[in-house]
Amino acid sequence: MRCCALAALALAGCAATMTAGEAKVVRAHPLPSYQIHEECFRLDEGDRVEFRFESTEPVDFNLHYREGHAVVMPISREKSTEHAGVYLATLAQDYCLMWEAGAAGALIDYRILIKPAA
Repeated sequence: MRCCALAALALAGCAATMTAGEAKVVRAHPLPSYQIHEECFRLDEGDRVEFRFESTEPVDFNLHYREGHAVVMPISREKSTEHAGVYLATLAQDYCLMWEAGAAGALIDYRILIKPAA
């Protein structure tokens, strides 16, 4: 399943859908079996994204961006039910947070906040 998700990442576009300074909070987002959900945004060099999530079932989670045809994942967690962190962008890129459900599916709660460079 991991290879399928990576192939989908390589082919799919990731539209920037968030703006700096506005927290996005989502509760009980349904994630069906073996499906993915992404939240994408633009970060300039020095910007930070703060994120956290909780899931009813284990999910695979990552923060990624594309460099040519390659998918770069600075953060990756497998089979997690929660995670929180801050990522400092060293490159201006479109980034995506992605969750992938296993066989059981899941409901995910998450919060994302983009903070511009000071």
